Amino acid sequence: MTPVTSGTPAGAPPGAAWLAGMRRGSGPPGLPDPGRCLIMGVVNVTPDSFSDGGAWFGADAAIGRGRQLATQGADIVDVGGESTRPGAQRIPADEELRRVIPVITGLALEDVPVSVDTMRAEVAEAALHAGAGLVNDVSGGLADPDMPRLVAGAGVPYVVMHWRGHSHRMQDRAIYADVVTEVCEELRRRVDAVVAEGVDPSMIVVDPGLGFAKQPEHNWALLVNLARLSTLDGAGQEFPVLIGASRKRFLGRLLAAPDGTPRPFAGSDDATVAVTALAAAAGAWCSRVHEVPGNSDAVHVAEAWRAAALEAVT
Repeated sequence: MTPVTSGTPAGAPPGAAWLAGMRRGSGPPGLPDPGRCLIMGVVNVTPDSFSDGGAWFGADAAIGRGRQLATQGADIVDVGGESTRPGAQRIPADEELRRVIPVITGLALEDVPVSVDTMRAEVAEAALHAGAGLVNDVSGGLADPDMPRLVAGAGVPYVVMHWRGHSHRMQDRAIYADVVTEVCEELRRRVDAVVAEGVDPSMIVVDPGLGFAKQPEHNWALLVNLARLSTLDGAGQEFPVLIGASRKRFLGRLLAAPDGTPRPFAGSDDATVAVTALAAAAGAWCSRVHEVPGNSDAVHVAEAWRAAALEAVT
């Protein structure tokens, strides 16, 4: 996402000024690169995830769901075995391994690009041996100090997310004076730390961690500042940005009933599509979602919008 130095000319279409400063670069080597925002489909192999707990709990069901997501247009299927919903307690490593490794193995055998959603180096290592090609670590290497060294040695892409602690206490830490500045600073420290452990900077993807120690107003502020997130407020390098807004509580609260009852998680899928379209138009590298078809359509619409808007300012 490299800044474009030309200004927005008079008569440019609405939205051109917003897009004029953004250009999407390619992502880490070894991952799909279709020249547009990627779609990462989620498979939660858990009984208690906030959005679809239990729906794909079991290897056969999870493999079938991953296959379905890929057929529907997911560029990557993200397999996780530990819930990170607010208040969730951790599970033992052997249980996480039992949940995810058969699923990753099954999908990799069908040539589905797979990422593993884990905070444990032990699980990541087994997942990479089973065929995963990306490690998606919501703790950004904080939960397990061995993770950056593992990723460095494996030479695989690594998603470094902004994180302020485990699920059972993270919302107590959703306090910011300037959320964009602080998230950029904290992500920059994590990126510097994992690079110091040997991770190739070209393999790093950053994730602002929507909903993780964030209130709704924090999520919106981060979403409209993707350019700052990509450069980590001038860190000297640009990083691909992954957005994970799908079915998050801030969307359910936005769409609450007149009596204040939040929209059910699955009831915010259309709102997720809207966020995907806006984020893709603004230069996000990837959108992580629970339902693929509408989000895939949104990305194609966003790319057409970007092309027209950027044409108007060049």
